[in-house]
Amino acid sequence: MSEQGIMQRAGCNGCRAPQHAFDIAMAFQPIVDCDSGEPFAYEALVRGANGESAGEVLAQVTPENRYTFDQQCRVAAIEGAVAAGILETGARLSINFLPNAVYSPLACIQLTLKTAREVGFPTERLIFEFTENEEMVDTAHVQHIIETYKKMGFGTALDDFGAGYAGLGLLARIQTDCIKLDMELIRGIDGSPAKRVIVEGVVRIARRLGISVIAEGIETAEEFNTLRLLGIRYIQGYLLARPAFRALPALEFVTMGRQQPAAA
Repeated sequence: MSEQGIMQRAGCNGCRAPQHAFDIAMAFQPIVDCDSGEPFAYEALVRGANGESAGEVLAQVTPENRYTFDQQCRVAAIEGAVAAGILETGARLSINFLPNAVYSPLACIQLTLKTAREVGFPTERLIFEFTENEEMVDTAHVQHIIETYKKMGFGTALDDFGAGYAGLGLLARIQTDCIKLDMELIRGIDGSPAKRVIVEGVVRIARRLGISVIAEGIETAEEFNTLRLLGIRYIQGYLLARPAFRALPALEFVTMGRQQPAAA
């Protein structure tokens, strides 16, 4: 019997766990394609239902309710993005997920697929990103999740690259479609030769692997221009737009007409 059949017949630990209702909503922040000047995707960022911070929400997550939280975040992200008008754009939707909450990638994706169908959101426009700040209990399992999501037509991304429990070692095992550079590598990069060398090296490696690089946390025009000179096409940060609660924010910084090196 297939993995999906086994999991749907027997159920999994997460599905059987007592349900904990999280009162959540989403804010959205664009990831901008600097070649077109348009949002490539909007990242869904968890908030409380009344706009409470992500920290307040995440403080409620435990190993026991982690599965339910992950599932509810996926639903809130899709429903919230459609309500905010993402279907009127060509942008994708990037959803953060917790690898340790996914017991079976095929079984645990069913609610996501059902939600997308109900609101008319094309599943090929979904990107699932995970952070290397979450300890990898089983790297082989995470690799299986990513491979399964790719086969299903989803985009995949590794967030906070360059921080957390892994780095190049994790990238050697798991090649996502995108990597998002940790903002610590970005902050003040225009005045740091060491950071420029590191980022330039990551861009070169990613290009050889067929992986797109996203720089997040950009706050100044100087950081932006330096990253463009280093060959980075996709940019996210307060310089371009702050997250908007239950809405898709307008871009505050024009990216077209600046340095346009080869995309990473």
